[in-house]
Amino acid sequence: QAELGVNEHHQNEVVSYMRFARFKRGMCLKTVDSCFQDLKDSRLVEETFTVDEVIDMLDGLQSVVHSEVESELINTTYTNVLLLRQLFSQAEKWYLKLQTDVSDLENRELLHQVAEFEKSEYTSSNEKSTADPVKPKLAPLNEGGSELLNKTVAHLQEENEKLKTRLRTIETQATAALDEKSKLEKSLRDLQMIQGDQKNNANQDITELENKVAALKSQFEKTLNDTTANQKFLEEDLMTTKHDLLKVQDQLSTAEKELEKKFQQTAAYRNMKEILTRKNEQIKDLRRRLSK
Repeated sequence: QAELGVNEHHQNEVVSYMRFARFKRGMCLKTVDSCFQDLKDSRLVEETFTVDEVIDMLDGLQSVVHSEVESELINTTYTNVLLLRQLFSQAEKWYLKLQTDVSDLENRELLHQVAEFEKSEYTSSNEKSTADPVKPKLAPLNEGGSELLNKTVAHLQEENEKLKTRLRTIETQATAALDEKSKLEKSLRDLQMIQGDQKNNANQDITELENKVAALKSQFEKTLNDTTANQKFLEEDLMTTKHDLLKVQDQLSTAEKELEKKFQQTAAYRNMKEILTRKNEQIKDLRRRLSK
């Protein structure tokens, strides 16, 4: 027997849906057969037909069959959507999120597996129906989940207690953190006040120092300007003095030369020169006599 890879309960649900689908497929085929039979009974009453009459009958048959098949396909699509809706609704009650892979719907290997499963299930169901016409009743979906629900509730209660314990621990830590924060804020405010006072004193000292520096700078600039002016004046005075000194030296030299010239022209100078000449001669004569 072909298996679909699901548990027994879900496989029974699949079998139930396949029976429903087989029934609907049989009804659709019967409807199509009736369309052809109606055409035979209503239109095929003569022995010969023209081409236009045959085309008209086939067009009418095509329209009726097309409408019936389209209606059945649409109904099948809506039926599948309702089936998925039931499955998704049951999954959402357990906070599950189901996923579908549309590409597997055209997998020929899987389709062949489903066909074999249907064939084997149809054969076995026919054998069961001939042997025992009573069908087994499937267990309701909600009854099988009570145990799981109890386990889930117990697990959630345990998690809730853990969360409550953790919450109390966090509240204690938060209270201690708030107290520490208050202490730090108070210390910060005190420090800011001290820093504010120090800053004001520092600003006052800086202002006084800046005023002193500005006054010293002004005085230095004034002294520098005065010194520069005095230096310039002294340099000019020195140059003038040098010129005057050179001029006086030149005048003194000229006066000495004139004085010497005038002194040489006087009688006293000539007499003194003659006396000095005689004295020199006498000295020379005495030196000769002494040497002898």
